[in-house]
Amino acid sequence: MKKPSNLLIKVSRRLFEDSDKQEKFIEALVNPKPFSPCVLWSLEKPEITPFAAEIPIPWQPKFVDRLHIGEEPGKHPLHQQGYFYCLDFSSVFAASILLTIDQSVPLLFDMCAAPGGKGIFAWKVLRPDLLISNEVISKRLGMLISNLKRCQIKPSCVVHRDSSIFAEMLSQSSSLVIVDAPCTAQSLLAKGEKVPGCFHHTSINKSANRQKRIIANSTQLVAPQGYLAYMTCTYSPEENEQVCEWLLERFPQFQAVEVSHLLSYQSHLTTIPCYRMFPQDGLGAGAFTVLFKKIAEGESNKMSIETITSMCKYYSFTKTL
Repeated sequence: MKKPSNLLIKVSRRLFEDSDKQEKFIEALVNPKPFSPCVLWSLEKPEITPFAAEIPIPWQPKFVDRLHIGEEPGKHPLHQQGYFYCLDFSSVFAASILLTIDQSVPLLFDMCAAPGGKGIFAWKVLRPDLLISNEVISKRLGMLISNLKRCQIKPSCVVHRDSSIFAEMLSQSSSLVIVDAPCTAQSLLAKGEKVPGCFHHTSINKSANRQKRIIANSTQLVAPQGYLAYMTCTYSPEENEQVCEWLLERFPQFQAVEVSHLLSYQSHLTTIPCYRMFPQDGLGAGAFTVLFKKIAEGESNKMSIETITSMCKYYSFTKTL
């Protein structure tokens, strides 16, 4: 086994008290093994699929397949035709909290949308009247637009502005806001990618402060009795449980929702119902996820979908699909 960095060792000790779990976590990052490729069927799944699939785990949606290692779905013609979206199963885990939502979602806002997988998952589950996908990083917009267009996700708008703009512009309008937050992306190490500085406290604190700013702005969009989903692909408690604790203290009108099918993944670092997948579990590179509900009473901002679409065009229009 390659020698782990001191920072990685420190993080492993913060995450796990048991030394065996620490070693398995470090091993998964230092000597990563391949995970099963995964597809999300955005169009109707063929009766006979062209891929060899693993046996589904109990909570896995029927529109998601984990494939045998070695399958290359991105090279299949059905991919270019928009039948499916390729993603890591950790993303399915994170987005699966949305399966808990049992009410209509007229307006769905994806705050940090690129490359689009969480928004496509949400659209497939909830079929909103309008999906607004925001991406503040210009170079990621092309990928987002391409994926939404290829998978025929509509009606949807792609916008390109800071979260603070929408906090004012679309206050209390959204039934669901997804914040797949920018993070230190430590889980990329489990995929064999290099992420320099991802365990350094300066990077972690900078990321956590940005996440708090984005999630604070995002709370302003949520309509009464609406939902806020928060997700990351990193391991640091500062970017995960501590952000949740900060949110609940700062915004008491929100409460975390228990997700019954993820109870076995409950984070042991907090009593808040939030959930973690680790790479040593063998399903995916890792993720953190939590679903909040706005329990405050009151009227939502009942702008029509047409009005909201027009406002998006005026303020930060990029593409309507």
